Amino acid sequence: MSEHEEAFRDRIATVNEKGKRVWIFAKKSTGTYYNKRKIVSYFLLALLFGAPHIRIGSEPFLLFNVIERKFVILGKVFWPQDMYLFAVLLIIGVVFVILFTIIYGRLFCGWVCPQTIFMEMVFRRIEYWIEGDWTEQKKLNSEAWSANKIFKKSLKHFIFWVISFFISNTFLAYIIGSDELWKIQTDPIGKHLGGFMAIIIFTYVFYGVFAFLREQVCTTICPYGRLQGVLLDKNSMVVAYDNIRGENRAKIHKGEDRQAARKGDCIDCSQCVHVCPTGIDIRFGTQLECINCTACIDACDHMMEAVGQEKGLIRFVSENGIKNRTPFQWTKRVKSYTVLLIGLIISLALLLISRKDIETILIRQRGSTYQVTEDNLVSNIYEVNLINKTHSSKKITFGINEHNANIEKIGEPIILEGGKQVKERLLVKMSNGQLTLGKRIIKINVFANGKLIETVKTKFIGPIL
Repeated sequence: MSEHEEAFRDRIATVNEKGKRVWIFAKKSTGTYYNKRKIVSYFLLALLFGAPHIRIGSEPFLLFNVIERKFVILGKVFWPQDMYLFAVLLIIGVVFVILFTIIYGRLFCGWVCPQTIFMEMVFRRIEYWIEGDWTEQKKLNSEAWSANKIFKKSLKHFIFWVISFFISNTFLAYIIGSDELWKIQTDPIGKHLGGFMAIIIFTYVFYGVFAFLREQVCTTICPYGRLQGVLLDKNSMVVAYDNIRGENRAKIHKGEDRQAARKGDCIDCSQCVHVCPTGIDIRFGTQLECINCTACIDACDHMMEAVGQEKGLIRFVSENGIKNRTPFQWTKRVKSYTVLLIGLIISLALLLISRKDIETILIRQRGSTYQVTEDNLVSNIYEVNLINKTHSSKKITFGINEHNANIEKIGEPIILEGGKQVKERLLVKMSNGQLTLGKRIIKINVFANGKLIETVKTKFIGPIL
């Protein structure tokens, strides 16, 4: 084994011996997996750019308005009072990521992650179009500055900036909504200076990521890549090189009997390295920098087919699959996480089914005490917070399930608009004789358009006789 092969784990592929960055020039990928990735990527890109503008009823398809604390998923509005649902959803997401990684490794990174999709299917393809394939890009970079080089570099970075501008607008649409974004885009800049500045800032952030940081996001910044090392085991299905079949690797010679020469199937063409977007050599085994993009599988299959050997030298397989030639196994670890995930999904479904369309929070007014009226009735003032989680307006009225008691609305009748919340005050009067030691738990009925929707319990206080 050469010195390079022994020391490959001493540093990452994108940093040289002096600690300086090694720029990755990835060869243009082609093949079956790449074509499938394009279909998945273009579908996800269409969904990403279209989701903020799709309407279900009067609400967007997706909205994460942190400013107003309003979240919309599939047209359903969720408010801060629904944060328990997001907590359960977050736990489901974590468990799913763990289970998915245990089974399939870092497949999410190579096929679904927005960073990879934009980098490989948008920005890098623009580079291929303007600067050519990897060898032409290397040559252009090493050339002295000329009119041709200035034109190509300027055109590339201009297009990168324009695309980043569109991404920034889309990102902001997920936060403030497409209607507010349209106002920022069409009104004079002075009316929405904060929104305009946010678009510009995000534009340069995305531009910096895709024009300069690039694969460093996947290899160094993203925490998911670091987690992969503790989640994978010998049964995880990952993009891997079959070292048993491939070694000893050696160049191919026409008409030779590689088996007799004790040579493996790997012809040491390094095509798997040339196409890798993170610059690793998959033949050294599973590495944290590998995003399972399958570019090396396509490259290797093409070379195996060209020299008349069986494809699949690099493929989706587990460590045990290579060593023992065994298929994927449902281990106790996988089964346990699967059961946990199913249980959490069922719990979330039950919580969503039992979620109320109108939520009522009723408490005694802060800082107030009871009052005794002229007709010897005790009165308490309550604050009521109403949240309408539907799209339609509701007329809200109240009733009380107590004898010799009445409830009065302070102010105008409550018209609760769809997707809105209001705070009002209620006055409850009751005979002091109905209290026990100066207090009583009372029930207040809440009606929407004359239909009982909820009964709220609260405490009523008065003098102790």
